[in-house]
Amino acid sequence: MSQIQEVKDANNIVEIVGEKIDLRPSGSSFKALCPFHSEKTPSFFVHP
Repeated sequence: MSQIQEVKDANNIVEIVGEKIDLRPSGSSFKALCPFHSEKTPSFFVHP
């Protein structure tokens, strides 16, 4: 198993990102307002 896959398997990206921004379910992904610029419509997606 590659080191990248080991990191993916050992960590939940949704939990990690969700500690800093408000993620909302969107189909099989999660979306949020982008933390890098101001916006009114969510454009930041996390794909677990």
